[in-house]
Amino acid sequence: MTTLSTTDPRTGTSTPTLLEHTGPERLVEITSRARDAFGDLRTRSRTWRAGLLRALADGVEEDREALVSTAMSETGLPEPRLNGELSRSVYQLRLFADVVTDGGYLEAIIDHAGQTPLGPGPDVRRMLIPLGPVAVFGASNFPFAFSVLGGDTASALAAGGSVVIKAHSSHLLTSQQSYDSLARAAAAYGAPEGTIGIVYGQQAGADLVRDPRITAVGFTGSLSTGTILQSLIDERPTPIPFFGELSSLNPLVLTTGALAERGEEIAEGLYTSFTGSAGQLCTKPGVALVPEGEAGDALVAGLVARGEAAGPQTLLNSRIHDSFGEIRTRLIEDGRARSLLAPRAGEQGFALTPAVLEIDADDVTPAVAEEAFGPLIVVVRYRDLAQVRSTLTAVPDSLTATIHSGAGEESERQALTEAVRDVVGRIVYDGYPTGVRVCWAMHHGGPWPATNTQHTSVGATAVRRFLRPLAWQDAPQHVLPTELRDGPVDIPRRVDGVLQPAGD
Repeated sequence: MTTLSTTDPRTGTSTPTLLEHTGPERLVEITSRARDAFGDLRTRSRTWRAGLLRALADGVEEDREALVSTAMSETGLPEPRLNGELSRSVYQLRLFADVVTDGGYLEAIIDHAGQTPLGPGPDVRRMLIPLGPVAVFGASNFPFAFSVLGGDTASALAAGGSVVIKAHSSHLLTSQQSYDSLARAAAAYGAPEGTIGIVYGQQAGADLVRDPRITAVGFTGSLSTGTILQSLIDERPTPIPFFGELSSLNPLVLTTGALAERGEEIAEGLYTSFTGSAGQLCTKPGVALVPEGEAGDALVAGLVARGEAAGPQTLLNSRIHDSFGEIRTRLIEDGRARSLLAPRAGEQGFALTPAVLEIDADDVTPAVAEEAFGPLIVVVRYRDLAQVRSTLTAVPDSLTATIHSGAGEESERQALTEAVRDVVGRIVYDGYPTGVRVCWAMHHGGPWPATNTQHTSVGATAVRRFLRPLAWQDAPQHVLPTELRDGPVDIPRRVDGVLQPAGD
C-alpha cells in the first residue's frame, strides 16, 4: 500500500512517512474496538471518567516538546502559537474533567409518582446518556486544539463515548504523535482498548462516517467538505447527528465615535486580528464596516501601511494558498471590490503578505461576501446605520459579530446589537473575535452556514452534542443510574419541579 507524505509549508517540500491509508478491513477493526470500548466506558463512574481526562492532559503535557516540534514542521506556525495552542488542549481536557465531576451537564430530573392536576402520575426520571462512538475530523488550522487533541475529542470522552479520529492530511505526523500520547496515557490509566482510535486517508474518512458503529460526527472545516460528509450520513440506513463548524465572515462594525476616541488603537487591533496566524482562524474578521470620513480614511490607511511593512506569512498548505488567490480575484472581479493592498508571495513555500480590499456599502452583494481563508479583509465604507443593516443582510450568518462604539453612542450600540443578534452566535464589544476562550459560558457556533447546529464546539456545553436524553418510568431503584436514585447525590437535580443542589 502507498505510504502517505507530509509537506513542510515553509518550503513546499514533501516527505514520505511510514503511515498508510487505512483500508476497509482495518477501519472495521478500529470501529469495532471503539464500539466494544464504549460498552465498557458507559459503565464507568463519573469519577473514573474525570480521572481519565486528567490523565490524558498529563500525558499530552509530558510530550509537549516533541509535539510542538513536529507541528512546526507540518504547519509553519510559530513555536509560541503552537505552545499556546497545546496549553489550550491540555486545559480543555482538564476543564471537561471538571464538567464531568460537577455533573450538572446530565440534566438529571426526577418527578415522583403522585397526584397531578390530570390525575395520578407515574414516577418518571430523566437524564442525558452518551450516544456511543464518535467520529472526529481534525482541522488544518488548529493542529492541537481542533484536531486529535481538540475539543471534540475531549467533549466526546467527557460524555462517556469512545472516539475515532480522522487525521488531517496537512499534519499527519502531528496527528499520529498526538494520538500516541493519548493512547499511551489512556492505557496507563486502565481505559479499555479502543477508547481512542485513528484513521488516515480521505477514503477512510468517508468510510468512517458510513460505519454503522459510529453514532455521531464532529467536524471543523470547509463548507464544501462538510456538505459532502452530510450527504454521506444521509445515505446511511440510520442517519446520525453531524456537528459541523463550516464557514464564517465575522463582520466587525466601527462607529464614528469609536474611531474618534481610539482610531490608531483600533487599526492596530484589527490588523492583528485579521492577520493573526496568517488569517487562518475561523473567527477572523473578514469584513470590516468603516464609516466614511477622515477618521475612517485614517483607519484604512493604517491597515494598508501595516500590511505594506509586513513580511510574508506561511499558509498551512497549497490548497489554502491557491484558494486564497482565486477567492481574492473573485471578490474583485465578481464582487466589485477595489484592491488597496495586493499580497506578495514569499520566496519559497506557501507564504504571502496581507491583502486589503475596499468597497462602498451600496455596492455590497453576496459576491463580495465569500470567506477568504488567509490574511485578507474587505473594508466596507458606510454613511449611516441603514447602510450597515443593508450590508449585514448580504453577509452570510457567522460565528461572531463585533461592535466598536464610543462614549455617548448607546443608541447606536443597541441598534447594532439588534441588527446582529439573530445572525451570529457571539457578539463581541470593543474587542476582537479571534481568540475563543475555553470556559463554561462560551458559545462557539452560529446559524447556517457558520455551523449546522445550535450547539457549541468550544466550552463546557460542547459535551451536550454527544449525549441523548433517556427517561425511566416506574423503574426499580437498582436499574437506575446512581445519579437518579433516591437519596443524596453529588450532582444538582430538579426533583418534583424544584432545583436541588448537589448533596441533597
